[in-house]
This record gives sequence, structure tokens and C-alpha cells, in this order.
Amino acid sequence: MAHGDVVAWVAGMRADGLSASRTRQAYHLLTSMPDAAGKDGRLARNAAAGVDLPRLPTTDRRYLPHGQLADLADHCGRHRLLVLVLGYSGLRWGEAAALRVRRVDRLRGRIEVAESVTEAEGRSVFGPPKSHARRWVPVRRFLRQDLASHLAGRDPEEFVFPSRTGGPLRVGNFRRDWFDRAAVVVGLAGLVPHELRHTAASLAIASGASIKGVQSMLGHASAAMTLDRYGHLFGDELDAVAERMDAARADWMRTEGSGGGDRRSAD
Repeated sequence: MAHGDVVAWVAGMRADGLSASRTRQAYHLLTSMPDAAGKDGRLARNAAAGVDLPRLPTTDRRYLPHGQLADLADHCGRHRLLVLVLGYSGLRWGEAAALRVRRVDRLRGRIEVAESVTEAEGRSVFGPPKSHARRWVPVRRFLRQDLASHLAGRDPEEFVFPSRTGGPLRVGNFRRDWFDRAAVVVGLAGLVPHELRHTAASLAIASGASIKGVQSMLGHASAAMTLDRYGHLFGDELDAVAERMDAARADWMRTEGSGGGDRRSAD
């Protein structure tokens, strides 16, 4: 397989009408195999690397304020706590569905994200998180007591947010039975669970989180990825920084002015 063959294959998928998302998924699956062979020393280079991929279509993300998130959670019945954890911690759906009781440190108020679950041909497939790196995510203080009560007396290997049969909760069932109807009731028709991850990012940024802090919370591979997706939300923070800098300079000018006259005359 040569690099040109992969370029032609990607172009062919687009010509056949395959979406940008599916094309990218197919490409990443293909390139992961020679990547693994290279790590084992069985392949000198990955000929599939570096192919230009179609851009994903831009969509308007919805970032829920605290009130809307609370209303949505309240209308999700027994899954209220799950919605709040997603909306304030930024866990991916697969990470929340795979979360086990022993991964929650109730004393420190932390969740260890070490596993994720996906659905393949009707089966639950477990693996590492998307970034392949474990991370610790803080549980917001107002949620800690609810989470502690939710986990009381539970076996360490149980799922924190199980299905009715005790297995991992499937996103399709969750949406059909609870989430989609709740979204309509609170005026958010069309909302998807992944937008709760975006909400967590926006609420963290609005509360003063840095780019590195948001990167760590979401488990992004790089700060550049975080900035690419949420950089526009830091505008308000920069405005606030500018205002604080103006105030600090004004304080300095008052101090200097009272003891040393006009600074400009000294230049």
C-alpha cells in the first residue's frame, strides 16, 4: 500500500457520497493498523499517514447555563444525577457508562476516568478512554452528597450509572426513555447528550478555568485541541483580564502620582 493509494481511497469515499465523519472514521481505522505495526518494529513507516481529510461540518453548539442544566436534569427522573455529572464534569458518554463504583473517591471528591465503553454489533466493548490516558476529574461540591448517597452500599465493581439490568447504560435507551423527551419539555429539542460535555467546558471557562485546566478535565490530547474547540469561549475571560489590568494600573498610577509627580515627564 502506497501513500497515493490511500489518498485515492479517501477521495473515492467522498466521491461515493460518504459523509466527512464516516470517511474520517474509516481512515483512522486504516491508519491505526500500520501505526501499531510500526510500534512493534514490523513496519518502517506508515504510508497512510498525512492524508488530507475532509473537514467536519461546523454546527452551532449549545452551551447550557446552570438553570437550564438543572431543569433538564430534573426532567430526566432517575437519571438526574447522571445528567448533572455529565454537565459539570465533561465526561464522554462512554466514560460515564463504564464508570464503576471503585473509581469514585468519595473522600477527595474525585472521579478516576480509566475506562470507556462503546457499542459494536449489539455488544458492549470496553477499552481505555479516547486519549488512552487516565485522568482524575473533580466532583462539584454540591453533587458530592448526592453521589455518596447514590453509591452507598454498592459493590465496587458495579457501574455507577447502570441500566435496569445492571449492565452499562446504552445511550440509545437513555435518549429514548428519558433524555429526548426531557429536552423537548425544557425547550431544548434536538439536544444530544454530547452537548453536556460542551456545557461542562463552557461553565468551567466562565468560572475562570484556564485552557490547560479545561484540557485536563476533558481529557484532550493537547491544549491546542481544547483551544481549537473552545477558544472562542475565552473571549469573556480575556475581557475580564483586561479590566483587572486596567484597575491594577490605575491603582499603581495613584500610588506613583501621590509620591512622584507625572511619570511621563521623567521619560
